Amino acid sequence: MAKVTLSSIAKSFGPTKVLGGIDLDIADGEFLTLVGPSGCGKSTLIRIIAGLEHQDGGSVAIGGSRVDQLRPHERRVAMVFQSYALYPHMSVGANIALPLTMSRLSLWQRLPLLRQLSRRRRSVMRGIEADVAAVAAQLQLDHLLDRKPAQLSGGQRQRVALGRAMVRNPDVFLMDEPLSNLDAKLRVHMRTELAELHKRLGTTFIYVTHDQVEAMTMSDRVAMMDAGAVLQLGTPSELYEKPASLKVAQFIGSPAINLLPATVIGGGRLELFGRPLALAVPLPQGQAVALGIRSEALSLAQGEPGEGGRASFSARLRRKENLGAEYILHFDHAGHDAVNVTMRTSPAVAAGLHETAVVTLGFDEAAAHLFAADGHRIEPRGHGVMTGSVVPLRA
Repeated sequence: MAKVTLSSIAKSFGPTKVLGGIDLDIADGEFLTLVGPSGCGKSTLIRIIAGLEHQDGGSVAIGGSRVDQLRPHERRVAMVFQSYALYPHMSVGANIALPLTMSRLSLWQRLPLLRQLSRRRRSVMRGIEADVAAVAAQLQLDHLLDRKPAQLSGGQRQRVALGRAMVRNPDVFLMDEPLSNLDAKLRVHMRTELAELHKRLGTTFIYVTHDQVEAMTMSDRVAMMDAGAVLQLGTPSELYEKPASLKVAQFIGSPAINLLPATVIGGGRLELFGRPLALAVPLPQGQAVALGIRSEALSLAQGEPGEGGRASFSARLRRKENLGAEYILHFDHAGHDAVNVTMRTSPAVAAGLHETAVVTLGFDEAAAHLFAADGHRIEPRGHGVMTGSVVPLRA
């Protein structure tokens, strides 16, 4: 196990800046996920930690020691790739054993004609086989050790790739989109396996994904990246409940957060679709504000607008999305076709609505997320300061 410290990591490919000075402290034994859209720099960052790419500036420290000048195999890290990177002509056992045979056997002991003559090689191989058997048992691969990768399912191949990383007993596991080649059902299963594996090993995991569900379900903390910068660092709950910026709010959560156009009126209060709200912000009159509301925070309105700190607006049902245990309802704002909203609700509520029905939707104003024109989060007057580490947005 080891703490990982990234200090001012910068990287460019030609004129394209990929990383713009990343600072991260990853605790010993933590499961940290780097999440963000394709091209945000997350895979480049993890490759720099592994030593597969060299940064233009900044430093990487593992276990308190800088590793910038060390080759990948000297850094005590193990990488699991999206493509599994298994050797098709080798058995499962040989694939898992490969890092140990490369590190424990000399070149001549690995030569086909000479390896049978070496007593020391036979002794070392017994130790390697014991280590492989122990890892295979943990991953439930012990009955598959003689098979070739082509004879395995996608989930089994991924476990072999994990086993090859585990057998090295690394200080840090690095995983770059390891589940992206699996089907949806298998991804759910492998998420559980990875989370349980981390709990058993207690080793530092740094995980890269563009899938926010993976980030939210497995991680101790999540670093949301975009355009080579960390937009927000915090627990999954912090990113969901207190997004630092509009970009974070839009990326984290499914369905995507609803965004409604509000305007600052007298006294800093907000107006939504011509109706004043109780919410007030420290902005001048006339400023536009994006009001974000999660789909589960919307409901069919009861009572008068403004009653009990609730806001409401008219909407027309366009489509019902049946997910079995719940429905996602898609609405247009009545009179504003460009404003689309989604509401998560029960089958019983959905059954009582027909498509094109005009209803009144409401939400508790305390559940609203407010964002200024530049995308930064705004705290309403009288509300607490957000938690989590926040890095200012870059242009």
